[in-house]
Amino acid sequence: MGNRIFICLIFILIFTSCYQPERNCIDFKIGAFTFEYEVNGEKKSSNFIRTDKYSIEHYENKIDTATVRWINDCEFVLNPSDKKTPIHYKILSTTKGSYTFEYNVVGKTNKFKGTAIKTN
Repeated sequence: MGNRIFICLIFILIFTSCYQPERNCIDFKIGAFTFEYEVNGEKKSSNFIRTDKYSIEHYENKIDTATVRWINDCEFVLNPSDKKTPIHYKILSTTKGSYTFEYNVVGKTNKFKGTAIKTN
């Protein structure tokens, strides 16, 4: 009985270690998206449109424009037009209508995660 459990555990480890999250990043390079985030315990929402060269974000009655520089199909850097520090984004996984990503200010080690939902 002990050998059966051991063999089952080995199979479970083999199958779960081979799992790779879906990453159809090309589907999310351009389009309209929404992103919910939290600031000081308050939920907020941001809407943005991304083309192959620009990202235009609408949040808190403001508009922020940035250039987009793609590193590869799943990573890009946003350079805000107001000379703020660039932000590096990496798409970690995708679903049919959303993607999960991590991001950080270029040169900083603190990374944050979020999920963007494609609205068009």
